[in-house]
Amino acid sequence: MSGRVMLVGAGPGDAGLLTLRGLRALQQADVIVADRLGARAVLDGLAAEGYALTAEIVDVGKSPGHHAVPQDAINALLVQLAQSGKAVVRLKGGDPYVFGRGLEELAHCRAHGVEVTVVSGVTSAVSVPALAGIPLTHRGIATAFTVVTAHDQISALGGARDHTVVLLMGVGTLAHAALTLSRGERGADCPVAIVEDGFGERQRVTVGTLATIAHQAASRGVRSPAVVVVGDVVALSPFAPAELAASVAVKEPVLGKASS
Repeated sequence: MSGRVMLVGAGPGDAGLLTLRGLRALQQADVIVADRLGARAVLDGLAAEGYALTAEIVDVGKSPGHHAVPQDAINALLVQLAQSGKAVVRLKGGDPYVFGRGLEELAHCRAHGVEVTVVSGVTSAVSVPALAGIPLTHRGIATAFTVVTAHDQISALGGARDHTVVLLMGVGTLAHAALTLSRGERGADCPVAIVEDGFGERQRVTVGTLATIAHQAASRGVRSPAVVVVGDVVALSPFAPAELAASVAVKEPVLGKASS
């Protein structure tokens, strides 16, 4: 008997941001192989709202005192479960294809003859900044954004303050990232926001500049998970100090005229 695997994006951890297609997959699953960040919070949220899932839940995420299951072992587990005839949901935080190693899992399953479907999720790169009132693009302020992990690729980033940068998994290397970005066109006075534990109980926003943010983060004891946003759009946040907000001129669209 042949089973199947669905790679489902759980979103940032709020059950309300799970897609309808993702919910249906969870309701039809025999086994749910779940990450910790985002995924477990969504499962808990669904239970609190009265959604009774009948699937067995296999926890493969990292938590205090519990090391994450290695990726190779997760790949093998998905194939084993599917080949035993199970309907398997691989529940991943955010979106499976945004720093989620989703394609690796899909490729491994298909290489072993297992049917795979991908259900996109809401990525924290967009949804968590929105909690702090930060749009990643805004007319007259920013026309593009780049999502990176806070590792080697930061040194290769171009652009100025109108090109928003979103750093995921960046708390541990924040000082280095801020220094690197400040040396380019963005400058040391470029606005920065850190949104900790988006949609979680510890949700908190810290706003500063590339010159000050590392010191602020250390003083406030900023911890992962957190999303870091760099660019003038940060000044649009209601959490931004008045002097920072005043440093960015917002060009409002002219009402009644079509945009070019």
